[in-house]
Amino acid sequence: MVSTTLALALTVATLVAFAALGIRYSRRGTDSTDDFLTARNSMGPGRTTATLVASSMGVWILLSAPEAGAGFGIAAAVGYGVGTAVPMFAYSKLGPRVRELLPEGHSLTEYAHARYGSAMYGFVVLVSALYMFVFVAAELTGIAAALSLVAGVPQWQTAVLVGGFVLLYTGYGGLRATIVTDTVQAVLVVPLLALVVGGVVLAVGGPGAAASDVATTSPTLLDPTGAAGLQFGLALAVAIFGAEMVNQTWWQRVYASRDSETVAGGFRNATVLNGAIVVVAALLGTVAVGQGGVVTDVTSPAYNADVAFFVLVESAFGEAVLLAVVLLALLLVVSSVDSLFSALASLVTADLPRLLSDPDDRTLRLGARLLTLVVAVAAIYVSLRARSVLRLFFFADLLGAAVAVPLLYGLYSRRLTGRGALVSSVAGLGVGLAFFPDFRGVLTAIPVAGDLLPAADPLYLTAFGGAVVVSTVATLVVARLSSADFDFDRLADAGTVTVTDGGAESSD
Repeated sequence: MVSTTLALALTVATLVAFAALGIRYSRRGTDSTDDFLTARNSMGPGRTTATLVASSMGVWILLSAPEAGAGFGIAAAVGYGVGTAVPMFAYSKLGPRVRELLPEGHSLTEYAHARYGSAMYGFVVLVSALYMFVFVAAELTGIAAALSLVAGVPQWQTAVLVGGFVLLYTGYGGLRATIVTDTVQAVLVVPLLALVVGGVVLAVGGPGAAASDVATTSPTLLDPTGAAGLQFGLALAVAIFGAEMVNQTWWQRVYASRDSETVAGGFRNATVLNGAIVVVAALLGTVAVGQGGVVTDVTSPAYNADVAFFVLVESAFGEAVLLAVVLLALLLVVSSVDSLFSALASLVTADLPRLLSDPDDRTLRLGARLLTLVVAVAAIYVSLRARSVLRLFFFADLLGAAVAVPLLYGLYSRRLTGRGALVSSVAGLGVGLAFFPDFRGVLTAIPVAGDLLPAADPLYLTAFGGAVVVSTVATLVVARLSSADFDFDRLADAGTVTVTDGGAESSD
């Protein structure tokens, strides 16, 4: 096992370097709350692509993606890649529309309030914040498990170090600090990841030998049409798409990009890059099964599919290279957690003027930092008790799958009302929970309703598919039956927050 002291020293050095970079860069120009939240119109095409790739490529690339590939094979790998790519493509179309309708906006919750009113707005705040909170907890869970596996570092130490240092520079510099560190991380991570993948494939004898080993050990993983793998792959595609639609991280990038053309181009580039990276990462989990030592039975105390990638690297190269890969994972964690902290801060800060009487710029930024601190502490606590990164994501994904279509349909339909959107979202979530296999004990314990629940779907397709289909159909029906005629011009100045030298003004 690698020295714990060495692993901790390298971890701290990496975190200090990025914290210093973020703080130094953000000192140049975070002059207002608007700049703190959106870094409005500051990114060109290259930086937009870099931050979209870095923000998406969290440690789950090395944990939950290989975990899916180890458990369900090629079909899951393709499903994961499609699920990662499609949201990026969708934002290449949605992003320019958002900038057109809400040119001075900051967050998806502002849009929800302006378009649908208080009830749907409250639901969206809950779903979006909870999704990003779970995302942070899953990232901290992943890196803590990796360092514990490689060097015996206590998980609480890793979680506190990562959460604390990232909180330091994002709390100080906001989105600008996040963007500059994302750019550096993307430049480092993509080639390093390619190098590691290429080395692993060569170490196991090449693609042919890797496939032969999998065929010998678990041949069903190589069948793209296998019922279990196909269902799980489809479930992943649906789940990730829904979840990313309520991720405030992407709404921030829409406003931070220089113009609509930059938004569209950056998200199109991320569609290709992110999708390809995830497919390759997931397939490494399949390769790991072929090399032996990976236990995919989630009920087994020896279950280790969630670290299949690291098991593979250790068997191929040994401990020294494994530690280098863990530091690569650390870069991935920082690149996604800083984006999530900034996104969570923007949610509350953009909405404070509706809750406080004329808050000034300092109060708004203080509110953002306090919320981020609370989230960081809570996420660290959850990360120390979570077992599977993939299953942490599943719960968050279910929330997004239920609300995505009702939320975004209002960008195009004048007839959908706030009540209709809320009813559609809750209906989709209810159906999804009915088939959701996790937290089953809690659901079946509900009086009367628990006895009526259908059998859970262990492959999640019915849960995620049901949430999306029911919420979509309900949205189309209620919009069709509605006589409302929403004026999109109201979005141009409704629900936005304008920060002045003396304080914040809310147009509504």
